[in-house]
Amino acid sequence: MKKLNIYFTAGIPKLEDTADIIKTIQDAGADMIEIGMPYSDPVADGPVISQAHELALKNGMNIEKLFSQLKSIKNEIKIPIILMGYINPVLSFGFKNFCRECSECGVSGLIIPDLPPIEFEKNYQEILEKYHLNFTFLVTPETSDERILYLDSLSSGFLYAVSSSSTTGNENAVLKNEEYLSRLASLPLQNPVMIGFGIKSKEDFENVTEKAQGGIIGTAFVNILLQNRDWETKAIDFIHSIKA
Repeated sequence: MKKLNIYFTAGIPKLEDTADIIKTIQDAGADMIEIGMPYSDPVADGPVISQAHELALKNGMNIEKLFSQLKSIKNEIKIPIILMGYINPVLSFGFKNFCRECSECGVSGLIIPDLPPIEFEKNYQEILEKYHLNFTFLVTPETSDERILYLDSLSSGFLYAVSSSSTTGNENAVLKNEEYLSRLASLPLQNPVMIGFGIKSKEDFENVTEKAQGGIIGTAFVNILLQNRDWETKAIDFIHSIKA
């Protein structure tokens, strides 16, 4: 069975909704949850998730608040939680303190797109290992085989394969990039591959996971949270429609 990872930004639509959204995603049948830590300059994200970051910050969401919310439901969550964000707020919090808090909150891994691999190896890998946290790097269709293997060797948990070289939620993302997906499938990777960016439907999910182990849905789910007062029912229906 292909794994479904659902992304949303912490602190939307309201500050205190995060715990309920996590429980809804788990109960609806997703296999893992990726939580975005809001940031003022989310360079890898398209307009919808950027809007979510803006709203979350306006609502008062920050790293301390997120950790508090995660601790409150730690014993109820049985699927992996991954935190996704940018390096500056993490460094401001203190990288070691951040990892310790993650460990205490039940977080299983991190995705920090703007952390260079060399910096990761030199300064942060040992700390992550100490706190038993996975770390996931991103690859794109432009990434060479040699670099894919290198980033895979540094990653744990899974390797995040961006469907096309664009920001999240790009309407023009090329999902069925046969050459790219076949190339990934042919490499001797140590991690399962999860495909992200641009997946909006069951058909999209099935297309990208023909040769990968799972898919990541972000923008389509965040849209539900931003546009629907009754987001819970629609969120459940959406996840069911992908997993059915």
